[in-house]
Amino acid sequence: MNTFKTGLLLTALTLLLVLGGRAFGPNGMAFGLVLAVFMNGTAYFFSDKIALAASGAQPVSREQAPRLYSVLERLCGKASLPMPKLYLIPQAAPNAFATGRNPQHASVAVTAGLLELMNDEELEGVIAHELSHVRNYDILTTSVAATLAGAITLIAEMGRWAMIFGGYGSSRDDDRGGGGLSALLMLIVAPIAALLIQLGISRQREYAADAAGVRMVGHQQGLISALQKLGAYNKKIPMDVSPATASLYIVAPLSSGQFLTSLFSTHPPLEERIAALRNMVVTR
Repeated sequence: MNTFKTGLLLTALTLLLVLGGRAFGPNGMAFGLVLAVFMNGTAYFFSDKIALAASGAQPVSREQAPRLYSVLERLCGKASLPMPKLYLIPQAAPNAFATGRNPQHASVAVTAGLLELMNDEELEGVIAHELSHVRNYDILTTSVAATLAGAITLIAEMGRWAMIFGGYGSSRDDDRGGGGLSALLMLIVAPIAALLIQLGISRQREYAADAAGVRMVGHQQGLISALQKLGAYNKKIPMDVSPATASLYIVAPLSSGQFLTSLFSTHPPLEERIAALRNMVVTR
């Protein structure tokens, strides 16, 4: 169901791109799409290095984190995944993320606080969630969504400048046909709609990773308990996280004084994620 919803949202983004192209002209759509593909393609191939560097993550050896390695190896064996690279983030707030364009180029990073505060069952739930992102190729999915949303935003930006200099909506024919009005509406509405759809895709991938992680482990108790702890401690201990990489974490890290509404969040509310996990039927 989550995969179906993600497909619908990607389709909506594509339709929005087509409508934007019709409003501002095919050349605008082509230019916006090409530029967005280039920008997000670069991010896609180097996202792991960017995210790890931005978080201050450092590679960790088996000797330095034997418990983490043991959990990771066991889950990779169950999921038939290659062993990802492991990193430790020197921050007290418990959190974790996975990155990499495919399972062969994956990395998993956890904070020092996560290792300190989670028991083995909770740690297993968190790592299974992150490995599910890797197995589901979520970096690819979110990169496609970012490309489409970026193209829509670029087209709207081009339309904004074109309107300032009289390039769109100025002809009498366009006024009679409503072309100027439709372009104006697309200029205002399309970027907001694209952002909301992109965030919706991100939230669906979190639900999917929760469910896949639970199936990987065989029960939901560990992940439920981990999410409860993550929510409680991340309210108490702010994280120093770049906004560009915040969406990667298993729970949205909040800086001191920061407030995010659910509408503009990359993650579903923790209460809803936990409720969905409680309602899962897991066959062993």
